[in-house]
Amino acid sequence: MKTLIKNMLIVAMLIIAQSSIAQTALVGPINTFNVNAHPTTASKLVRMELVQREKFNVLDEYDMYEVQNPEQYDSCYSKLCLVEYGKVLNADLVISGSIDKIGRKIIITLKMIDVNSEEVKKTVSREFTDQQQELQRMIGIVVDQLLGIDSDPELVKRLEFKNEVITSTNVGRVNNSGPRMGVGFTHGNIAEFMTRGEDQGGLDMVPVMSNLGYQFEAQYVGTENFSALFEIIPSFNGLEQGKFMPNLALLNGFRFGQQGWEFAFGPSFGLKKISWGFFDTQGIYGEAGKYWRQGDLHPAGFDGSTSAIEENGYFVEEHLDDRGAIKFSTRWVMAFGRTFRSGALNIPVNLFYSSNRGGGMAGFSVGFNITRSKKSINR
Repeated sequence: MKTLIKNMLIVAMLIIAQSSIAQTALVGPINTFNVNAHPTTASKLVRMELVQREKFNVLDEYDMYEVQNPEQYDSCYSKLCLVEYGKVLNADLVISGSIDKIGRKIIITLKMIDVNSEEVKKTVSREFTDQQQELQRMIGIVVDQLLGIDSDPELVKRLEFKNEVITSTNVGRVNNSGPRMGVGFTHGNIAEFMTRGEDQGGLDMVPVMSNLGYQFEAQYVGTENFSALFEIIPSFNGLEQGKFMPNLALLNGFRFGQQGWEFAFGPSFGLKKISWGFFDTQGIYGEAGKYWRQGDLHPAGFDGSTSAIEENGYFVEEHLDDRGAIKFSTRWVMAFGRTFRSGALNIPVNLFYSSNRGGGMAGFSVGFNITRSKKSINR
């Protein structure tokens, strides 16, 4: 008895399997728009993927030529036309659809029509990134979904289009991390310190210097037309004149619109050398302790503050002096600019002004970076 039941179950399973594989499928025309594939090529790719799944008996292109005037079905996309096409070739199922490139994505739609009931059995539509060299893999994913088969999740992840609101126009996705090169023009006490002779504690250089650095940035707010950024820019100034002036800027930046206009501001930190001294009537700088007696400079009760003291017609105060003690310095930086784009290349150009008490530096900088895009899965 048990053997009989077992044999009956095996026979039933074989009958079900044979009835499933016995269904004949016809791949009708696949319409294509703005992709590098002719409708005939697209139909062949769909047919190939169906054959590999081994779910149906798939009619090949030579079977389809058995009808009279086969070219009359080259533009057969409607349900009624496809049902007629299936009946002519004695197919149980007809599969048709479209492949369209719209913007930065490829949309593949396939529908399965039951010829006997003349009804659409199932329709599947999926969006992929614009990687046309991977068209066959995309079609395979849609065929799997049409047949209820699970596709490789890693493959789907690498090909599917992610419709992210924040970065839908790529504005929020622009990251200008990269090298920066520029030049600055100084004024005020900074320019005086740079042009002063070395024998007077100056740098003996022209009041213009290069700056070379690298910008690291991170977006903390982003929409289609606005991004808020945190920027860290370490740099070195004056290298072309044999000077080493390190600086670190911490900026809060904003990027606007499709044109990539930017505005940023924040503090910068560096080192400076200062001494307590004076300028005489010829503009010659001297350190107070070397040229004047302390009693002449500091009246009784002097508390050591750095405010200027007038004595004998001179102002004695803190001054930039390359022979002095190293101290920590701060400045305030403001920058304005725009990011120019050429394909995947971004070129940020900025005007900036760095100021502190008594002087400052104005200049411009330019940089470059490459927009990182999705890589082909064949690479």
